[in-house]
Amino acid sequence: MKEFMMIFTGSEYADLGLTEEDVQARMGKWFAWGSKMEEAGILKGGHALTPQIRKVTGVNRTVTDLSSAEVKEIVGGYYIVEATDFDQVQEIAQDFPDYDLGNTVEIREVMVFDQ
Repeated sequence: MKEFMMIFTGSEYADLGLTEEDVQARMGKWFAWGSKMEEAGILKGGHALTPQIRKVTGVNRTVTDLSSAEVKEIVGGYYIVEATDFDQVQEIAQDFPDYDLGNTVEIREVMVFDQ
């Protein structure tokens, strides 16, 4: 088995004008999806991320603070799952709760280095 990261990108809930009830309903879907993966033994970790962003770039290490309102897409969180291949993770990603908001799941295989 290999490890894959599912990276969740798109608009921040607050920027979409969702009501508190809408957010709570969506969180219920997220918790159900996470529980489903935990029960299947494939969820290895993951976290939601805050909308605040600090970028450090270039040889001069220029620091820029951004908010979700200032970027087109924000990385809202990630899960690390265990699967045999991309196709299996793509199937797991079918339950992502925010496709209807235009948000995206990016799937990346975790690279393992020989030491």
